[in-house]
Amino acid sequence: MTALIKNRIAVSGLFLINGFLYASWTSRLPELQKQFGINNAALGTVLFCIALGSMIAMPVSGWLASKFGSAKMTILWSALFILSVPFIAMFQNIWTVRLMFFVFGICTGSMDITMNGQAVLVERLWGKSIFSSFHAIFSIGMTLGAVSGSLFSKNSISLTHHLLYVVAMALVLLLWCAQHLIKDAPATKESSTGITLQTFKVILPFGIMALCCMTGEGSMVDWSAIFAHKAIGQSLEVSSWALGTFGIAMTLGRTVGDYFINKWGKFNMLVFDAAVATTGMCIMIGFTNVYVCYAGIFLIGTGLSTIVPIVFSSAGNIKGIAPSLGISVASSIGYAGFFVGPPVIGYLSEAYGMRPAFGFVLLLFVVLISILPSVKKLVNSLN
Repeated sequence: MTALIKNRIAVSGLFLINGFLYASWTSRLPELQKQFGINNAALGTVLFCIALGSMIAMPVSGWLASKFGSAKMTILWSALFILSVPFIAMFQNIWTVRLMFFVFGICTGSMDITMNGQAVLVERLWGKSIFSSFHAIFSIGMTLGAVSGSLFSKNSISLTHHLLYVVAMALVLLLWCAQHLIKDAPATKESSTGITLQTFKVILPFGIMALCCMTGEGSMVDWSAIFAHKAIGQSLEVSSWALGTFGIAMTLGRTVGDYFINKWGKFNMLVFDAAVATTGMCIMIGFTNVYVCYAGIFLIGTGLSTIVPIVFSSAGNIKGIAPSLGISVASSIGYAGFFVGPPVIGYLSEAYGMRPAFGFVLLLFVVLISILPSVKKLVNSLN
């Protein structure tokens, strides 16, 4: 096995760990809520602490990776992320819980930035687009984590023991991955001075594209099942398949995404993705037949599946900007969509109904399309 193949497997392992552990505890969120003794509103506040920690950490972790090397920082943040997971279930005092989730957010956000930075380095050496495959591994990890959570819960294994078991497995995998990351030196030729105004201006369009995409993704994850239930009038059982349809489309799209990116080029793929996602959203909003709406949901998932991988890959390959630093800027803007989009859908749906609420996401998809011409030259230069 060549060193480069080991590099790719190692980075894939990190994406697997991240998705697997995250879904392992979120799949048992109802139990956590019961353990904490909090209502939905209080749980929302607790979960927002993760978002806050991630948002604060992302720009800093990108700078640290460019300053000290992404391999060292990836190993550090991956270890801290893994070790922080069991503590999620070990506290009951609400203020301690909030603090723990804030720290957890710092660790998961930082790991996200640094492992994506390593993915850029592997892709460079590989010589063609492979970035989407890493995000496909993350999606697979999420699925496996959700399944593990269901199995542990079904067998009445406590959440604390569940998390300790999966963390032990993750640490073993991390030990192997750490030996095969690309040992990059601190940035010298590339900028490691921090996020300058020029850096921000260059990467801002990519950040806005990520924001539009992630708002759509977050809204679909949180609200697609409710849309199917309330707007289409389906049973709770059938409505749950709305999210399943979206998740399957995302995973399949990311699995085959690199093939089409290499065949068509990054920019052409972005145009295709945006068009498919927008068409899917129009179908979901505009039709009442459940099969037609689910076809629209599948198109949305397919269209969104490779936008973020392309955006991160592009932001991490801009000349003169260290990979982790470029990704940190784009992702810091983009991840706001995960945290802002779902609440906005909630407020709009309460005031105007589910279909008009998703019109907000459709508007963002139109914004995404309008930005594409401004990045065409830069994206094509990165193919």
